[in-house]
Amino acid sequence: MPGTQQSRARVARRIATAAAYGGGGLGVLGVGLVGLLLTESKLAVQAIGILDGDPPRADGVYGEAFADSAAESQPPLVLAFLGDSTAAGLGVLRARETPGALLAAGLASVAERPVRLVNVAFSGGRSADLAGQLEQALACRPDIAVIMIGANDVTRHSPAQLAVRQLGETVAALRAAGCEVVVGTCPDLGTIKPVRPPLRWVARRVSRQLAAAQTIAVVEAGGRTVSLGSLLGPEFAARPEMFAADRYHPSAQGYATAAMAVLPSVCAALGLWPQEEPADGPVPGETVLPVAVAAAAAADRAGSEVAAVGGGEDGAAGRWALLRHRLRVGLPGSWVAGEPVGGPSGGPSGGPSDRVAGGLSGGLSGSAGPLPGNTSASSHTGAGDD
Repeated sequence: MPGTQQSRARVARRIATAAAYGGGGLGVLGVGLVGLLLTESKLAVQAIGILDGDPPRADGVYGEAFADSAAESQPPLVLAFLGDSTAAGLGVLRARETPGALLAAGLASVAERPVRLVNVAFSGGRSADLAGQLEQALACRPDIAVIMIGANDVTRHSPAQLAVRQLGETVAALRAAGCEVVVGTCPDLGTIKPVRPPLRWVARRVSRQLAAAQTIAVVEAGGRTVSLGSLLGPEFAARPEMFAADRYHPSAQGYATAAMAVLPSVCAALGLWPQEEPADGPVPGETVLPVAVAAAAAADRAGSEVAAVGGGEDGAAGRWALLRHRLRVGLPGSWVAGEPVGGPSGGPSGGPSDRVAGGLSGGLSGSAGPLPGNTSASSHTGAGDD
């Protein structure tokens, strides 16, 4: 394993251990670097600007058109969304363009069953806010929860071990309630265009270390993670349309990219994604590793999933994890008029990958879910509201 990953694995394990045992003094940055981050972040906020309004509300039932006759008598699957403004969909104008709506539509297309979306995320959310969101989510008895959190913990300098513990406790509570959990870990803040060196280097280091520590806590609590990392960074750099107006939050196409990375893991957590193992051997790109090593490797490769071997339901299983990089259905550049080029143009058909593309297409075009009336512009309330 490269030296950088070894170092990240050690730091991530220290943070996760401090989180588990309530350590109070461990931080990722020294005092001098924290001061630098504070100063430079003020300049970045000035460059980023502020979005007006609130994220569009996308709660509702999606995918009724996808339900087969056997599923007509079943209640909808309940998908809960928790986290910050990335989970809320800040940066888009239409409810159907939010990541929650896209994932609800995609999940419905694979499950061939309606999905009820309950989104309790809000702009500026940090890991400390997850306890309140958890209470709201559990009231809806979710089958699966998606959490996107971490960027505000970095930009607002939350103690890493405290943020990780709060996330781990949230995942454990959801799992105890019988809810599957997928966490989109802290994105690589060094990829954001208005963030310049030296802040960019510090932000990359801190956000990736936090993402690795999050993965350890989540896997040991029985959930699975998907590394958002620099998933949007290269495409954002080359294609300005991936940004919202503030050049910080994703646009509709940016959220579609993230949704395509997370959806296979959401389906797999519910047992809906097919086994990708060829008849003559193991799946290429899958590796069983100590959880800290897998977490560090995932932080370096966006779109990587980490899940406990054996489901993480006992202490031994939680020490080992399966690292895999799931195939993405397509790129946002292939989306034309709400449909992916080369994908299905009608209802669900073909294999799960086709149905995923069709479901996401439906979410963008509105055919797979409701189109609530709130189409107001999004807001960005200050430093770190992501």
